[in-house]
Amino acid sequence: MAGYYLNFPFDAELFVQAWGEAPDPVRTALLNSGVLVNDPVAAAKLQNDGNLYTLPFYNILDGDEVNYDGATDITSTETSADVQTGIAYGRAKGFTARNFVAELSGSDPFGHIVNSVARYWNKKRQNRIIGLLDGIFGITNDLAWAKHTVDLSVTTGTAYKIEATTLNDVATDTLGDNKSAYAVAIMHSNVARTLENLQLLEYWKQTDANGIQRPTTLASANGYLVIIDDGVPVDTTTANYPKYTTYLLGTGVLRFAPGRLDVPVEIHRDPAKNGGQDTLYTRIRETIHPNGFSFKVPTTGWTESPTDAQLFNKNNWVRKFDAKAIPMAKLITNG
Repeated sequence: MAGYYLNFPFDAELFVQAWGEAPDPVRTALLNSGVLVNDPVAAAKLQNDGNLYTLPFYNILDGDEVNYDGATDITSTETSADVQTGIAYGRAKGFTARNFVAELSGSDPFGHIVNSVARYWNKKRQNRIIGLLDGIFGITNDLAWAKHTVDLSVTTGTAYKIEATTLNDVATDTLGDNKSAYAVAIMHSNVARTLENLQLLEYWKQTDANGIQRPTTLASANGYLVIIDDGVPVDTTTANYPKYTTYLLGTGVLRFAPGRLDVPVEIHRDPAKNGGQDTLYTRIRETIHPNGFSFKVPTTGWTESPTDAQLFNKNNWVRKFDAKAIPMAKLITNG
């Protein structure tokens, strides 16, 4: 709906569109890597109300065949289906600009807020993805899934650093003949440095407005897109042998869908506070779902929107797909 802000036209719908069109090309590369994809089924289920939704799937056909010899009855196994359960979360944040700051400095702090809000939320999404992955790989009492965590780190002796064949070995050990499903590796800069020193990491380049090629934070190694992010888990409890987590992921392993949100953005003006200030309030409601898993509502501390602690809690997730059908692996090395 069109309105006015400080005597200038302000259209909330146009702002929301601009909000979604301002990704951060450096810190949120994981969002654009193909790992996270839109899920229209989840989106349709979240457009009315509620925060829990189910995604149905057919179980793989199984059973023994019989000898077709003209004398043996043919046996039949009825097909079956199951569902995985996802959860939507809501978050909100306000950003304030004092009018006096703009008047005193000639700057545009509120314009900075508007231009930066998309990057703020995308960074939160990327952090949330890493937290979800950490929770998923923490699932216990699941021997098939436990094989998707490969810990090569040590605490004494010679530190184990990632080697030329490590990523390929992890891919083969976890998915076997389905290892081509992996597409992206997200790792700490210290792990990336080891690959770089081995001359196994090739940074992608982009051409700027002046026609000059510059390296980006995206690279490739062993045929995988490599995303370097120091936000991945690092265990420094053993001082001389830090443990770095590297994730190997396939395309579409995370499903995204927006939830119903009636007022995603609004402006509030307080003419008295600090001599006059304007606050932009933003809200998101969405789901990021690890495909092949179901969310279990915790028995205590539950509200209508899960906290990050609840989303990242290994006890709130259970595997639903065959482990070999889930292209996710967690590698731990000392660098």
